[in-house]
Amino acid sequence: MARLMLFACIPQCGQERMPYGHNRSPVCGRNLPLSVRHPGWMRFTEACLLKTENNMTTLSEPLVTPKFGKWRQLVLGLICMAAISSPQYVWTLLTKPLAAKLGVGLPELQVTFSLLIILQTFFSPFQGRLVEKFGPRRLIAIGTVMAGMSWVLSAQVNGLATLWLVYGCMGGLGTGIVYIGVVGLMVKWFPQQRGFAAGAVAAGYGMGAIITTFPISLSLTTNGLEHTLTTFGILFALVGFLASQGLKLPPPAVSQPVSQTVVQSSRSFTSREMLRQPLFWLMFAMMAMMSTSGLMVTSQMAVFAEDFGISQAVVFGMAALPLALTIDRFTNGLTRPLFGFISDRFGREQTMFIAFALEGVAMMLWLACREDPLLFVLLSGVVFFGWGEIFSLFPSTLTDTFGSEHAASNYGWLYISQGIGSILGGPLAALLYQHTHGWHVVFSCAIGLDFLPVMRLATKAQPFQEFDRAGIAGVYHRCQPVVG
Repeated sequence: MARLMLFACIPQCGQERMPYGHNRSPVCGRNLPLSVRHPGWMRFTEACLLKTENNMTTLSEPLVTPKFGKWRQLVLGLICMAAISSPQYVWTLLTKPLAAKLGVGLPELQVTFSLLIILQTFFSPFQGRLVEKFGPRRLIAIGTVMAGMSWVLSAQVNGLATLWLVYGCMGGLGTGIVYIGVVGLMVKWFPQQRGFAAGAVAAGYGMGAIITTFPISLSLTTNGLEHTLTTFGILFALVGFLASQGLKLPPPAVSQPVSQTVVQSSRSFTSREMLRQPLFWLMFAMMAMMSTSGLMVTSQMAVFAEDFGISQAVVFGMAALPLALTIDRFTNGLTRPLFGFISDRFGREQTMFIAFALEGVAMMLWLACREDPLLFVLLSGVVFFGWGEIFSLFPSTLTDTFGSEHAASNYGWLYISQGIGSILGGPLAALLYQHTHGWHVVFSCAIGLDFLPVMRLATKAQPFQEFDRAGIAGVYHRCQPVVG
């Protein structure tokens, strides 16, 4: 009887914890005996869940309280991500006015954008470590202000080196802090929906610029470069700072199973421990290949559209290339939460297999139908739809594998693979095109990089669950409900 009463007062998965001394069971709502209401007894019952029952280990992951707290965090994270998206995604609108103001050529000016991407990605482990040390609210607030102020200061520069420093370096560090910090925070708040949560905030970064692209373009025409950079920089910094003030870590709670579908680690690895595991480097290689393959094609889209005779074509009464770019931005954002949601329900590896194969097949059809404007526009959207999900599937898989305690710094190391893809994708495609004078080799390389991870996933159905091969056997346990 005492054992039954013990488990009757233990909060079950998905329910809110009751305050110590509360006189009603959080399970059935019935009044509890005085002996069970005692605060010390309630603490003891919570501590019992840290033990093993029938040699079964439960997972030490936080339960989210209050009920809607995690959704508030998701909305705030989305706002922070949208506030830092314009420095990267609206850069193309700023290149001509900046080149005219500074009197420099486009190649020299594009170094600014390269610095932005390099500092955003290659410094991400350091940025993630700062977020974990000082807390997400403080660091993400600093990151949003840095990203916004990089625009404000860029409005005042008169030299190229200064632009590299404030827009490239300062902006890259700021956006990197926010990106890694928000993704790392969401996978902690949503242990059961990690794929969806990581994808949702990544979509906020990818699609946030949709809101600002047309106002910025209009402001550049009517108000000029300096006024536009100053006004929108202050706006981005203010919105991001205010949203960041509501961010916080999830409260520690009773250990409970977190997913009945996805196998997750029962311990958290530090970055140093993670980097010793071959499984991490498998993830790193796969993400680098997917990032490189997508960027090889998407970064050169305007060039090969002109070579294929598509750029001047009209589809649905609109120019084919701008229509394709608009659809691509939408599908690239939509795929992140959608495939993340699917992976939460059906498993990470199965979802990766479908998404990566979809991109490879879409690229093959894209090349085969390159002279048809309608199919060119539609298939470009499918290619982006099969590529953008890497920003939800990989961070959620990494956290499932190596735990959530060090999620920000761990994902920072994995996110370097995106930086490698950014460096290799565009220049590699341009180099191959220059030497072959055609796009077949470029597409063939991109398609090959897509299907290499697909082949790995096909030969091993669940490669990320085989910890024995990584030398850390016994870490994974299939989640089971606690029984009394």
